[in-house]
Amino acid sequence: MQDASSPEPESPAQDDPPRVETATIDDLSALTELVMELMAASGDFTPDQVLQERGLRLILEQPNRGRIFVVRNNDRIFGMVNLLFTISTARGGFVILMEDVVVHPDHRELGYGSMLIDYVMDFGKKKNFKRVTLLTDRMSAGAQEFFKKQGFEYSNMIPMRRIID
Repeated sequence: MQDASSPEPESPAQDDPPRVETATIDDLSALTELVMELMAASGDFTPDQVLQERGLRLILEQPNRGRIFVVRNNDRIFGMVNLLFTISTARGGFVILMEDVVVHPDHRELGYGSMLIDYVMDFGKKKNFKRVTLLTDRMSAGAQEFFKKQGFEYSNMIPMRRIID
């Protein structure tokens, strides 16, 4: 028991530990910053604040189509993951396409990415999703190794796309 005459303040981490929760529209600015950073590091995308904010808003406003989860404390968001829901004929049910897995560079290697992935997997099990698929940059060996440690495997499928607009 601590002596009341010499109190030691608890560290902020103890007072306000990071937690994973569903993002809200109030988080839009912080989410946009994280996605912009991710797009800047990608070989396939060009950061565009208007587009990234619009896409994030669409997900936040339509929870039947997807979710965004964040790892945060009371003061800031450290990282995020974006989930989109679709149907797989191969699995005969709903599946998750996981995108935009990003932790702010100043807060990497602290377990926040693992917290997000664990939360996604638990969410998927509770909601009876059949699979989680993700796309990761070929250039990012570190990200690929992280996802392998989280139990993800390479698929024989390869992504192809055609831009419509």
